[in-house]
Parts: sequence; C-alpha cells; structure tokens
Amino acid sequence: MGGAGKGKWDPMDGADSEHLELDKDDPLYDEEAANNKYILTTAEDAIPADGEDPTIMDGITDRKVYGPMLTLAEFKLQVAEAVKEYFDASDADEVLRGINELKCRDFHPEVVKKAVSLSLDKGPREREMISKLLTHLHPTPLADSDMEAGFELLLDSLDDLCIDCPDAKSMAGSFLARAVVDEVLPPAFLSSRNNSHPGDEVVEKAVGLLSREHCTARLEHVWGPGDGRPVTELKEVMDQLLEEYLLSRELDEAARCVREMGAPHFHHELLKRGVKIAMEKDGKDHKDDAATSALDAMAALFSFLVKNSIVSEYQVAKGISRLHKLIPDIKLDVPAAEAMLSEFEEMAKEGGCLPVATS
Repeated sequence: MGGAGKGKWDPMDGADSEHLELDKDDPLYDEEAANNKYILTTAEDAIPADGEDPTIMDGITDRKVYGPMLTLAEFKLQVAEAVKEYFDASDADEVLRGINELKCRDFHPEVVKKAVSLSLDKGPREREMISKLLTHLHPTPLADSDMEAGFELLLDSLDDLCIDCPDAKSMAGSFLARAVVDEVLPPAFLSSRNNSHPGDEVVEKAVGLLSREHCTARLEHVWGPGDGRPVTELKEVMDQLLEEYLLSRELDEAARCVREMGAPHFHHELLKRGVKIAMEKDGKDHKDDAATSALDAMAALFSFLVKNSIVSEYQVAKGISRLHKLIPDIKLDVPAAEAMLSEFEEMAKEGGCLPVATS
C-alpha cells in the first residue's frame, strides 16, 4: 500500500521523510525551499514578463507564491463584482486597480470575456461603457495577447450566451468591430479567426461593419450616443428642445430635458446645434438688442447648465471648437457668423461656462 503501511503513501518508500535536511553545498540548494518559504499554485504557463519577478509574497503566510493568487473561479467572481460596480460608478480606474491587485496575470483574458458577456443583457449604455473600459485596460494591464485570447474565449462561448441573450452573436460582432476601431484588437485577428472558423457569422458581421463607408465615425456610436438611441434621433430631440427653449426661455424645463437625454458625452453636439440655431434666428430677424437675442438666451442656458453640473466645461469648449471648423459653411447662411461666435464665447466666459484661457 505504498510502502508506508495501510492507507498511507510515502514518496520515500517508507524512509524517514518527516524531516529531510538539504545539503547547503548542493548546487541546487535553495534557501527559501529549505525554509518552506514558498507556495506552488496549480496555474499553467505562469511565465513572467521580461525582467519581472515571477513570485508574489503572500502577506498571510509570508511565503512566495508562484503563479496566480486566486483560482480561476475566484478570479471570475472578483472580476464580475468589479464590472457590476463599474456599471454603477463608471470608474474605469478602479477596475484597473482591482485587476492589478488580484495579481492573476494568467487569467487576464477572462476579463474580456466576463466584461462583454455581462453587458449583453444590459442596455446600450452598459455596452458602450464596456467598449470604453476595454480601451482603458489596454495595453496595461491587458496586453494584445490577452485581448485576442479574451475575444477567442468570448466567441467560443457564444452558443451558451445565446440561450439567455438571443442577440448575443450580433452584439459580439459589434464589439469586435468597435475593438478594431479603438485599436484594442488588430484587424489581423478577424482574418485569423475567419481562417480557423470559416463562415463565422460574428466575424462576418464585424467585417461588414468595418467595410461600410465612414465606418470609424459610425462604430464610435455603435451603441448610440449615450442612452442607446441612434444619433439621428438624439439630434432631432436636441433641435426640438432648443427650439422650445428659445420660445419659452424656461431654464429649469430645458435643464430637465437635457438631463433626461442621458447623453453627457454628446453635450458638445447640443451646444453646436444650439448656437447654430441661435445664429440663424438672429441673422434672419436682424435683431440688434442683445438682451433679447437668441444668442444671448443660448449663452444663459449653457451658463445655467454648467453651474448646475449638467454640462461640463469640457463639452462646451469642444462644441465651440467644432463650431469654429464649421464657420465657413455657416457663413453661407449667416454672413456674420464669425463675429457672432466670438460674441457667444465672450458671454460664455462671463457666464462661467468656459475657461477664460480658452480661445
């Protein structure tokens, strides 16, 4: 029964192995091994990066750990909790810190699979957040190889994901195309996957999205501008909101509508359209009284929105920057557009919704 008695097994075939002294003169002598100062985990291929110490100190046992600190199941659970918290807090830096603290580099591809799969049964907002999170995590801590391996894991598990989310394959194709546009995945990944899995409908969808005209601009809004609605629909809502505000001049009502749009990353478009509409109205009506001009009312609106933390100064500055590029086209309908934009900038600075240094 193993040479050590019934029900016992001894690798030394019955020899006294309770305490084996190691020879310090042995070329293979390891002081840490002799003092039992390490823990060997079961992870495979725990290969450290160049110049990186492959060991991690376990603060509880005061031993060095070779390989991941957690099992794969424990790691998946931790990542799932981090992603769910990210959906609530929108703090990508916290997710990055959490992944680094887990010290499980061998399992990093699972981050991609878990993050994307958790967003599939959520709304467009969460899917947009995951696309941005992947960009934030690349190339550190998730290297190119982690991203590719992670999407491989995702694609291989889609049949199971489709049971709970019938549109999983379609959305995975959009994630793939968006990842290529965001330079998280190399385009060669799609070719490689297509060669190994001919006729893969997910890859074909991604290639189709990338083959469209202006694909980069379209895929940046593949999940909508923020609340999931198509960009064209959101622009129509903005125009209606701005027109109603210029008629009523009710700041509180306009602010409520802007907040309900749920598209904070698209507020630069709101400013661009608002100032353009105001220019066209003032240019058409030939109003000289600044107190009653549409441009003055628009400056008051964005000053109110910034002071109430509904629109950020960055979005205001970005919107004005976009307007400067459009001035040649706007001047065809409003010859005084350039002077009017400068006037709006001054009012914006005075209203506190634009940094004074911005020009």
